[in-house]
Amino acid sequence: MHLFNLRVYYEDTDLAGIVYYANYLKFIERARSEWVRDLGIDQAQMKAEGRVFAVRRVAADYLLPARYDDLLCVETKLLPGSGARLVLQQDVKRGDATLFSAMVTIICMTTDGAIARLPAAIRQAMG
Repeated sequence: MHLFNLRVYYEDTDLAGIVYYANYLKFIERARSEWVRDLGIDQAQMKAEGRVFAVRRVAADYLLPARYDDLLCVETKLLPGSGARLVLQQDVKRGDATLFSAMVTIICMTTDGAIARLPAAIRQAMG
C-alpha cells in the first residue's frame, strides 16, 4: 500500500467550504503519480519509449466531506489486473474516516492510442 499525504487548501473548496467533488480526482491522481515515482518508474522515459498510462474507468463513492485545512491521506492499493491493465483501490482518509473511495482502472497504451502490454520492468516493479 502507498500513502500520500496532502492538506486541503482554500482553492480546493466550494462555496459551502467543503472540498469540491472533482478535486478528489486530482488528489488521487497526485497519489498515483507519487506511487509510480516511488516504484522507480520514469513516466517521461516510458513515453519516450512509446508507452503511456491512461485512466480507463473510475468508480467513485463520496462518503464524507473534507474541509479547508484538513490533513488527508490517500491510500493506494494495487489489485489484480492484466498485462495491459492496472486496477487500483484509492481511498482518501482523514484519520480513520474514509471520505472518498475509488476503484480506478488504468491502461497502458502506445502514444498512438493502441492498447499495449505493460513493459516487463514495470510489471516487475509493481510486483
